[in-house]
Amino acid sequence: MKFLGNVLAVIVGLFIFSIVSFLIFFGIIGMIAASSDKEVTVEENTILHLNLNGRMLVERTSEEDLKFGSFLDPFGGDMNAGLVNLKKAISEAKTNENIKGIYLNTGLIIAGQANLLELREALIDFKESGKFIVAYDEAYSEGGYFLASVADEIYLNPLGGIDFNGFASEAIFLKGFFEKVGIKPEVFRVGEFKSAVEPFILDKMSPENRLQTQYFLDDINNHAVKLIAESRGMAVDSLMKVNNQMLVRKPKDAVTYRLATALKYEDEVHSILKEKLGLTEDDQISTINATDLGSLAKSKNITSKNRIAVILAEGDIVDGDVDGAISSEKFAKEIRKARKDDDIKAIVLRVNSPGGSILASEVIWREMSEAKKAKPVIVSMGEVAASGGYYISAPADTIVAQPNTITGSIGIFGLMFNVQELINDKLGVTTDVVSTGQLSDFMNMARPLTEVERTIIQSGVEDGYETFITRVAEGRGMHPDSVKKVASGRVWTGTQAKERGLVDVLGGMDTAIEIAAAKIGAGEDYRVVYFPEKKPWFEEFMNSFTDQVQARVLHAQLGDQYPLYQKVQKLKHYQGVQVRMPQDISIK
Repeated sequence: MKFLGNVLAVIVGLFIFSIVSFLIFFGIIGMIAASSDKEVTVEENTILHLNLNGRMLVERTSEEDLKFGSFLDPFGGDMNAGLVNLKKAISEAKTNENIKGIYLNTGLIIAGQANLLELREALIDFKESGKFIVAYDEAYSEGGYFLASVADEIYLNPLGGIDFNGFASEAIFLKGFFEKVGIKPEVFRVGEFKSAVEPFILDKMSPENRLQTQYFLDDINNHAVKLIAESRGMAVDSLMKVNNQMLVRKPKDAVTYRLATALKYEDEVHSILKEKLGLTEDDQISTINATDLGSLAKSKNITSKNRIAVILAEGDIVDGDVDGAISSEKFAKEIRKARKDDDIKAIVLRVNSPGGSILASEVIWREMSEAKKAKPVIVSMGEVAASGGYYISAPADTIVAQPNTITGSIGIFGLMFNVQELINDKLGVTTDVVSTGQLSDFMNMARPLTEVERTIIQSGVEDGYETFITRVAEGRGMHPDSVKKVASGRVWTGTQAKERGLVDVLGGMDTAIEIAAAKIGAGEDYRVVYFPEKKPWFEEFMNSFTDQVQARVLHAQLGDQYPLYQKVQKLKHYQGVQVRMPQDISIK
């Protein structure tokens, strides 16, 4: 009877859950429909509120992300904020006479340094209007503060904190894990700096990898400190001392060392905003979000026949047609479509990728090369455009990168796994093979590789490296030997890459678009169109709903081990020959 009672309880619970979910679903639909019918207006004396705390900064989102995201994300997944969308709203705020300033919450934003720099530059441009920017948060990450430092006034909660102690990059190594479970990685690579395979064969960084990581981290940190010092009116040396020694250890230290204007609670900051707006304490502050304000921004030269296609390539480079990645089939089609469209006079490829499959990179490279024959092709590098990300960028007429973009990593590796010990000794499973030729079971994972197989694979990797070098040499107008001097899988910042001839111009996406416009002689008479076409937010939400729930459950169960789980999950994308940057660089 107890068993039947439990079954009945489960059935009743599922029934109630289904009804509640049904009601919530149609409630959401009704909310969206009602909101979409509402005309957006900007009242006099309004503030643009940019609440980016806890959001992930990506290249672009659908227009509704910031509007509906928090309500429709009951499982707490990281909601995205689009760089393109935010810049559009900030630009509109600069010229809209009803917008008096920006209230900025950036505390724990999740973003890479290059995208933060691009958004920061948009805020600096906004300040040229003479309007104010006020920032407040309870806690600031290094990136969150880098963005907030541009504000006229920065307020911190009296019990809050600012993480201002420089950057660190931590790699996860799986050698011990593989030894315990009985998996032997078989690695083939070219270049002493091609350390993407190190997590599988070592338990710490190689001297070469440590050298290159220290080199680009120092450059990124120095650049960030310099810009923050300029915004805060401080000497770079003084601020660097604060950064190196982590002198901001208590909230009051942030004021002492001039990183914050004052310690205030949020209601006190609201009072300051009211004073700036000429309001009384009882008045309500009129605010507008980035989505609503961005919807009012008029598209530039909407009837212009000079169209510049901006193709946003973000994620790992993979074969076929895969959502959420730079898939060869999908992006080759997008580039081809832009090449054949007579109304599109130039192409800007925005690359944000650590690389991936060499075959997929070659397919996209081919389309880029063909496009270059037909019209100007400019590459704008985002947070990272390394290895395969550089491979697909090489054909461009001009390569633009931010000073703190991660790029280079011109190298190649092959990887497979010998699972004989795992299946034979750990699981008690054995295999047997009948074949017609000496290599019919080539790269059989159930046994060690033969010397003949090793020779064949290594030869293929070396051929792939020479192809990569040739692609870069042709695209950059360099001798292959000159490319090899800056290759070997080594990672550079945008500034370092420019010094070595791998990048032409330092700047963001706007810079790349301006270069494209100049090449077609369009002056100010051009229109920007974005590819691939963005799906409606709600459709993307429903498609990713299951994945978000699963990720949240696993994160809750695994805790600090979740990054290790993610690393193991990514192994399926590492099989075969790869042009991928050293480890998944996470700068904290």
